[in-house]
Amino acid sequence: MTKARTKSAPRQESNGAGLRVAIVRARFNERVVDGLTEGAEAALTAMGVAHVSVFDVPGAFELPLAAQAAATSGRFDAVVALGAVIKGGTDHYEHIARETAAGLQRAALASGVPVAFGVLTVAKASQALERSRKGPDNKGAEAARAAVASVHALRAIRAER
Repeated sequence: MTKARTKSAPRQESNGAGLRVAIVRARFNERVVDGLTEGAEAALTAMGVAHVSVFDVPGAFELPLAAQAAATSGRFDAVVALGAVIKGGTDHYEHIARETAAGLQRAALASGVPVAFGVLTVAKASQALERSRKGPDNKGAEAARAAVASVHALRAIRAER
């Protein structure tokens, strides 16, 4: 079997010029999500994304529907979903984390628009705060960079004939 290797366009994964990005964010665990949002917005600005719209929902469980609405609106090239699910004393954490992840994936697959997973699923609040601080390890910034890179990857794949 031979493998065909196709060269894609030059690496543009960190170039957000001309892209429109929606951030959907959960208000629950607001301090953490505010840090993730700041990180995502800073990363998008650094990549040259000029059009960013931010939409709030009550909690992580509501993120998939909002992400799907943004992705299918025709207004955005990518969606960044931000939230924090922190383990407590019941099974609630596992249900919310699992269904949020699955719902966000379904929104991306159904729409064909990248939906970046910036939802922290952690055992302790301190872990969430650590991952939402300013700096290179901010998971909101990581999700924003993944969203822009995914837009470019999909454009390259769709352009190949």
